[in-house]
Amino acid sequence: MDEPLRLVSDLAPPEFEAAQRSRDFENLVHAQHEGLYGALCLLTRDRGEAEDLMQEAFLKVWERWDRVQDMDDPTGYLYRTALNLYRKRIRRASVAIRRAIGLGASRDSLAEAEARDAVVRALSALTPRQRESIVLVDLLGYSSTEAGKVMGIKAATVRVLASQGRAALKRNAGETDE
Repeated sequence: MDEPLRLVSDLAPPEFEAAQRSRDFENLVHAQHEGLYGALCLLTRDRGEAEDLMQEAFLKVWERWDRVQDMDDPTGYLYRTALNLYRKRIRRASVAIRRAIGLGASRDSLAEAEARDAVVRALSALTPRQRESIVLVDLLGYSSTEAGKVMGIKAATVRVLASQGRAALKRNAGETDE
């Protein structure tokens, strides 16, 4: 009725090999758990991330244990697997950040300087009051009422000066007023 206890050595060869395989992996886990976790904590600076990476590394090693157990240094393979997983996560995060932020074209300082110079030259052809009204209304976004208060004139005068200034800018740029 009671089945006698069977020793591991009494198991059939495939069962024995599977039990031995499992025991060898368990020994690796017990021996390397703390060291790998500590190394990953130092690397990631996050305990949860380190735990996830460690578990994923052990899973990868277990999936390949048939080959890994015969290696000269299964522990080295475990650590290399964990580091590769960490690098993979960093790369993925980097790609996600670049996509979220969007890396625009690098700034062309020379083109910016030339554009500023062109604007300064164009504005210098205007009268001082036209230039003030254009800068306040068009460049700084003031309303004609706000610009009139700053300039000490009526809002209607600001609108006239800005209109005259825009027309002069178009003439100087070779464009016709339509």
